[in-house]
Amino acid sequence: MKKGIIGRKIGMTQIFDKKGEVVPVTVVEAGPCVVSQKKTVENDGYAGVQLGFGDMKPQKVKKPLKGHFDKAGAAPKKTLREFRFEDPDAYKVGALVKADVFQPGDRVDVTATSKGKGYAGV
Repeated sequence: MKKGIIGRKIGMTQIFDKKGEVVPVTVVEAGPCVVSQKKTVENDGYAGVQLGFGDMKPQKVKKPLKGHFDKAGAAPKKTLREFRFEDPDAYKVGALVKADVFQPGDRVDVTATSKGKGYAGV
């Protein structure tokens, strides 16, 4: 079964492995995410779930987004992303998805948006 979660990079650090060698690692704040919507083949043309991550200040929430999260029974989130799954029925709208869905040794695909540094060349 495919799994998905939204996170944000906190920074970099290093750890020592069993041989005493230094290994660079990335620290990621992963979840908890809330399931804000389920996508179905009948309505949307594909199966998947929409996850929300990161709290928003109540005064920053627009009315359409507030209605979307009220329908899900969850607090508004800053980031919304969709994940395509074959069986979205395993997730309930309003349920929390935490990092414990992954097991040690699981392989993951990471997608990110890089910070723009402007034009840096001739």
